[in-house]
Amino acid sequence: MLDIDRLLVTYGAREPVIKEVSLQVGDAGVVALLGSNGAGKTTLMRAISGTLPLYGGAVRGGSIRFLDRAVEKSSPAAIVRSGLVQVPEGRHVFAALSVAENLAAGALPVRSRTEREKSRRHVLDLFPRLAERLKQPAGTLSGGEQQMLAIARALMSRPKLLLLDEPSLGLAPRLVQVIAETIQNISGEGVPVLLVEQNAAMALSLARSAYVLELGRVVLEGAADELAGSDEVRRLYLGESAGESAGESGRVAAPVPALSRWGG
Repeated sequence: MLDIDRLLVTYGAREPVIKEVSLQVGDAGVVALLGSNGAGKTTLMRAISGTLPLYGGAVRGGSIRFLDRAVEKSSPAAIVRSGLVQVPEGRHVFAALSVAENLAAGALPVRSRTEREKSRRHVLDLFPRLAERLKQPAGTLSGGEQQMLAIARALMSRPKLLLLDEPSLGLAPRLVQVIAETIQNISGEGVPVLLVEQNAAMALSLARSAYVLELGRVVLEGAADELAGSDEVRRLYLGESAGESAGESGRVAAPVPALSRWGG
């Protein structure tokens, strides 16, 4: 569904921040994109969604294809109309508008009133807390509720592929679990998800496959369960070492061989 091939991205004349990245998202399931701050995750999402020029960036090489069509030079509006929809990092909502008005704004690409109403019922089933706050200004919602609204607004456009950038950032553990369950539900309903997350444990538990970015390059990729079992990923992104899975018995688990690294 989404095929990125040897993508090169720069900001002005500076050194490339995305360096020949290749990545694929199929027509089902969750694909996780992991990496530390400054790895290039958000820049890659901006390139996919067409918002990169708004931040002074540009695609200098490679390609981004969505549903077999090149989109690396398309406008953000055209990309949304094609069915590729991003929920950016930072819980961006229209603070002065009500929850209902935010949802209506998300449905603008959908021409059929019947389909808009269907989408509204669907997202309110996913997020019953929003149904209780339809008249409330979005800016007065809690952080977790604003994240729910941002995802719900994206779903109102009936996406074919959903891009989620750090949806759990800054949320309490209980709300992180709610967001994780929501992502699982969205994927289970047939909408594939490209998930950028610093919470590697959550992302790998949801994903079928995963990529790890370091300094703009893909350095690890593979099945999510294999990455989760890698000593390297456990040490760098899960905050544990090979010996920390001993459990109550006190036995030390045998080390899992590190995955091979890729130079991008």
